[in-house]
Amino acid sequence: MKILISLLALLSLSLHAAVPASFNQNNLKYRTSFGSCPEKSSGELAIIMMKEFEKNLSLRDVKEKILSEKLEEKYFLSQYNVSYNPVSQVVKIKFNCPAPLVRVQVYRENGKEHYSAIMVDSGKLFDPSYEMLLKAEKLLKTDLPSLAISVRDLEGETHENFTKFATQIDESLRAKISEMIINENKELTIIFSLGGRTTNVFLGKELWQAKLEKLAKIISYVEKSEKYPTTINLTNAKKVVVRF
Repeated sequence: MKILISLLALLSLSLHAAVPASFNQNNLKYRTSFGSCPEKSSGELAIIMMKEFEKNLSLRDVKEKILSEKLEEKYFLSQYNVSYNPVSQVVKIKFNCPAPLVRVQVYRENGKEHYSAIMVDSGKLFDPSYEMLLKAEKLLKTDLPSLAISVRDLEGETHENFTKFATQIDESLRAKISEMIINENKELTIIFSLGGRTTNVFLGKELWQAKLEKLAKIISYVEKSEKYPTTINLTNAKKVVVRF
């Protein structure tokens, strides 16, 4: 999505955000590209950046504001770029946002819920409002599966392995998952909703990515046959146990 904005027309700009009443330099123009980001949050951030740039025509000031106020995280960015051509007097602002993977329920060691977040394809955790923004603008058309995980497993190898695994799950398969659980032994269980029934899939604590291909084939087969198992055990990578 690309928008050419002149400062003379900013008062009529509609980006689902409050537009500043005036600017210092009325001959500047802005080109914005929001990529896969929600328009509402990206429009708000773009205007913040425009106002900051207007003060001293300084890209450095803009970048320092983004860093000091942690605006990348606040506005759900995975990447941004801002540039200025003094000849054409055009400022280019480009955003990119990450793909959401799961809705995370983080638990303490005593089993009590600690907080909720959205895990994205980089493994970072974002505020839950990210999912709501994506849904409101139809950038996310299905509910995210939930992941129950302890605070200690959000760092290190378990977190890294799960992120790699989750990014490899095909969208059509992800839509059938209702919940994922990593227990205290670091074992992964996936709960599918298939044919109106619940199917529990046990993946153990290793080789999750290698087991994913087998799992996808099994799910495809049982859906075609319309015989839905209660459990699929892939704990042993060399042996599949299916129970109906």
